[in-house]
Amino acid sequence: MSQAKKFAPSASNVENSAAVVDTSSTSSGVDHSRLPRADDDTTLREKDNLNGLVDPNNPLIGISEEELLASATAYAMEHDMEDYVDEFRKGALIAQNPAGLGRDISMLTDADRQSLLYEYEHRWSQPKALYSLVVLCSLAAAVQGMDETVINGANLFYPSQFGIGSNSDYDTWIVGLVNSGPYLCCAVIGCWISGPMNNFFGRRGTIFISCLIAAATCIWGACTNTWWHLFISRFFLGLGIGAKSATVPVYSAECTPAVIRGALVMMWQMWTAFGIMLGYVADVAFYYVPDKHNITGLNWRLMIGSACFPAILVCAQVFFCPESPRWYMGRNQHRKAFESMQVLRGNDLQAARDVYYMHVLLVQEQELKRGHNLIRELVTIPRNRRAALASWIVMFMQQFCGVNVIAYYSSSIFQDSGFSAVSALLASMGFGIINFLFAIPAVYTIDTFGRRWLLLVTFPLMALFLLFTGFSFYIPGEKARVGCVALGIYLFAIVYSPGEGPVPFTYSAEAFPLYIRDLGMSFATATTWFFNFILSLTWPRLQKAFTTQGAFGWYAAWNVIGFFLVLFFVPETKALTLEELDRVFAVPTRTHMKYQLSMAKWFVNARVFGKKDAVRPPPLFELRYVAPVRDEDLEKGAY
Repeated sequence: MSQAKKFAPSASNVENSAAVVDTSSTSSGVDHSRLPRADDDTTLREKDNLNGLVDPNNPLIGISEEELLASATAYAMEHDMEDYVDEFRKGALIAQNPAGLGRDISMLTDADRQSLLYEYEHRWSQPKALYSLVVLCSLAAAVQGMDETVINGANLFYPSQFGIGSNSDYDTWIVGLVNSGPYLCCAVIGCWISGPMNNFFGRRGTIFISCLIAAATCIWGACTNTWWHLFISRFFLGLGIGAKSATVPVYSAECTPAVIRGALVMMWQMWTAFGIMLGYVADVAFYYVPDKHNITGLNWRLMIGSACFPAILVCAQVFFCPESPRWYMGRNQHRKAFESMQVLRGNDLQAARDVYYMHVLLVQEQELKRGHNLIRELVTIPRNRRAALASWIVMFMQQFCGVNVIAYYSSSIFQDSGFSAVSALLASMGFGIINFLFAIPAVYTIDTFGRRWLLLVTFPLMALFLLFTGFSFYIPGEKARVGCVALGIYLFAIVYSPGEGPVPFTYSAEAFPLYIRDLGMSFATATTWFFNFILSLTWPRLQKAFTTQGAFGWYAAWNVIGFFLVLFFVPETKALTLEELDRVFAVPTRTHMKYQLSMAKWFVNARVFGKKDAVRPPPLFELRYVAPVRDEDLEKGAY
């Protein structure tokens, strides 16, 4: 057994650990006035200026220097990295207190300290290989967005060509089925095969295969001549979408430094919105393409087929990027993990620090997983069940807020309001542009205002704008009607993009404990794709049965329901550590509901009616002083 395994901390030790930065000592060669500082009685969690370098639950805290050096030496020797023993010894000491930037470590040289200080002060100064990886992940996100929206323009043409363009019940169900095919596959197959694919092919291999499938099925769909053949091609497109959507954010998170990880993982949503916009651009660009000899519907075929180009670019680039170091370590290929990290960090010392720390965390993770039935514990342990419920709510509402009704059918909706076909496509492109532009601020707002706050503010606004859009169809004058319909849809996009757009994937990724996070994310991702399928399948029939006004009112009502679901069942997770999230999700659901109801009453009285005597309820809990949650108490249902 390696030294690292001997002192690998238990889950309870990790949860109860704390760290304080001591900046009292000095070392030559570095300007210490530029180093981060913290008071002796203040936890690192409260120091925003540390920019994410510190994890208060660092499992190395409390380990003596002698043990740490012995462990790092044994780790390097055991995994055929004898030529980097010194770097791993230094890296282990740095990993124990990253915020100190090596100032108290005597074995570091001034050049070592200077490189750590430079990393801290220039967090966006990264090797070209890392930015190549960022471009890859951004392109992969754009592939998904484009795959989703090129069908929007094709909806104007292929139904009549395939004999399903009437307003009959049968035809409306078939059009919905064709459009929803990829999301059905994502929900039942695509999301669930991502785990085995990643284990066998690696992150890069999974991305390559999923984008290859996406490119091939786009070309396949462009060559079909019956509705059922188009449905089959789009169903298999879901294999690419599902596996890719579950892999790319993980690949990005595993390869990027902690100081910029949150921003880069958020790029997934932003560049998906960019791909949605590209889909609309392709719809407009190919609208006027005439049919050629023996080719009917060349314009909509080019719309669908155009989504293959970004997928081909990803396939061409992916193997020029390094594989995820964590994937290598999961296969016990630690030397390859270190070589990959060297490319991603551009510095042997920083690569050794991150690889060693990753190793310790993986040892801890394996200890947590030992003997656990993960599927059973997802629903039987109260802490996990509450996280699953909250993640299910935000993922469900990402679809039932109604956004993808607009994403997939906006051209038809605009045309029904009085737009010409080409004007409807241009108006849809405007929706895509707004969706992309207002996703950019989400990188800032999601960590500034919080996930829960963004949802509670935007759900009522989305309901209001959907009602406005639906009622605009009653306006008799064509110019006023089309203007109000477009305005309502654009305002809806403005409030969706920083709220229900980025929150669900971010929330689900952080809500689950480490040992069950992969399963939890598969469950959450399958949820959003399943209800995406339901949404796109039922809209044509819903629009016929309820009228357009009633159909928009239906989803407006769901936004009101979503507000109360978030109010009562979705705790805040912004800027909280793993230890604190365990406390948050340990609060009984009834207790949380009662507290949030009392907070809502106070808010209405104090902020709406201006009552100065309104008393704000005390905090539901004080994170710093709440007793630790023990595994045995969770299993007994004490929480």
